[in-house]
Amino acid sequence: MKKSQLISTLTYTAIASAQLSFAETTITIGTVNNGDMIRMQGLSAEFENRHPDIKLEWVVLEENVLRQKLTNDIATKGGQFDVMTIGMYEAPMWGKKGWLNELSDLPEAYDLIDIFPAIRDGLSNDGKLYGLPFYGESSVTYYRTDQFDQAGLEMPEQPTWTQVKEFAMKLHNPEKEQYGICLRGKAGWGENMALITTMSNAFGARWFNPEWKPEFDGGAWRETLSFYVDLLGKYGPPGASGNGFNENLALFNTGKCAMWVDASVAGSFVTDPTQSKVHENVGFALAPMEVTSNGAGWLWTWALAIPSSSDAVSAARTFVTWATSKEYVALVASTSGIKNVPPGTRASTYDEKYLTEAPFAEITLQAMGNADPINSTKNPKPYVGVQFVGIPEFQAIGTQVGKLFSGALAGTSNVDNALKAAQEYTSRQMNRAGYF
Repeated sequence: MKKSQLISTLTYTAIASAQLSFAETTITIGTVNNGDMIRMQGLSAEFENRHPDIKLEWVVLEENVLRQKLTNDIATKGGQFDVMTIGMYEAPMWGKKGWLNELSDLPEAYDLIDIFPAIRDGLSNDGKLYGLPFYGESSVTYYRTDQFDQAGLEMPEQPTWTQVKEFAMKLHNPEKEQYGICLRGKAGWGENMALITTMSNAFGARWFNPEWKPEFDGGAWRETLSFYVDLLGKYGPPGASGNGFNENLALFNTGKCAMWVDASVAGSFVTDPTQSKVHENVGFALAPMEVTSNGAGWLWTWALAIPSSSDAVSAARTFVTWATSKEYVALVASTSGIKNVPPGTRASTYDEKYLTEAPFAEITLQAMGNADPINSTKNPKPYVGVQFVGIPEFQAIGTQVGKLFSGALAGTSNVDNALKAAQEYTSRQMNRAGYF
């Protein structure tokens, strides 16, 4: 073979080998079908352009389905996912079990200290970080300022649930498809039970007493569930038992809800003129209290974690670091506007420009600052968590109780039967787990 031919062959082989090395590592990302995550997927081409050796595959699912799939995969070490979207409930427990890779020695430019301490702590166990937060949230009250003005009503900085019900009654106009209030009714420990648990906190209830005995047979829980079923049954939209975050967001944005109590992360969507028909008439208040403000608003973060079963840890780490970085925040600001950057995670996000342009920024900070996972009930409790109970058994218990309470809302059961069944089921599960 001539020298020129040999050089040509070697050059071709080198180029071909280099091309094969690009897209050599594929990472599968399991995430929830919320607007911010869908935006992340849309912007991921920027990441792939900068990292041609990493290919991204997306599995985007409804919240309940995602949680089930991720839990099954990580518990069985299935290895289906390289990046998992989880939160403050899963990260500490799964990290403790050795199911997640610790996220230490992050690049200096990542600026981990910039992440709010409550968010960092919520994703850690024994000082070890197991998830990088994509966005953080509490819960707030959204309301239609135009409807309140027309009715001569004034929303307090933090209403009581009793006041919310009075407002809903006055603003409910189903003939025009305008409903007094929209709330989560879809069953799930992170769907209807997130809302109902914060409501129960406000009414003075708790999941367990200090001896880990469930308290669904108590007066505070009966008052909570009776109030919830009556409020949403009388002044909510039809089919409320099937509505979760995304369904209620769509209802609010199309002008069908006078009020909506839900995640603060929705602030950018309800004020976005490309998504919301009512964007000019949205007000913000703290989530309602009642006999106490303890635990009235939840605390949560959707975070990106890397399971120990992943065979692409290095590539996954590169992606989760990018997607939760200041660089990504700047990318969203430049492509979608500063109002749409992921909220609730970085102190640097809340500069003067953001606070000026994002009308929901102040209430988000206030609500997140008020949320205390340790002291989230009127009376002492043995668990950590505002809208969830930080024990492994809670996922199954919360899911079943959510189904029972959704049934009471739908009318397939009633409040007394739902509470009785919740008490019996929870007691049985806790007894089997050895809590008492």
